[in-house]
Amino acid sequence: MPLISAKEAIKAFEKLNCQIIRQRGSHIRMRNLNEKAKAPFTIPNHKTLGKGLLRKLLRDDELTTEEFLKLLK
Repeated sequence: MPLISAKEAIKAFEKLNCQIIRQRGSHIRMRNLNEKAKAPFTIPNHKTLGKGLLRKLLRDDELTTEEFLKLLK
């Protein structure tokens, strides 16, 4: 898993029909519009996201690493 910025992660999640709900300080709250039952998730607006945090975000949105890497391209 490469180190990516919050901006890159947000762009990838937006391709999955996730939308920014709000931003408070350096934390951006997003929700998947396809599935209303899923809870919103938070992405810290940092220069690089840690590998553990990125894995948790993918697990919460039920994505594999390969699927996410395709979205980054």
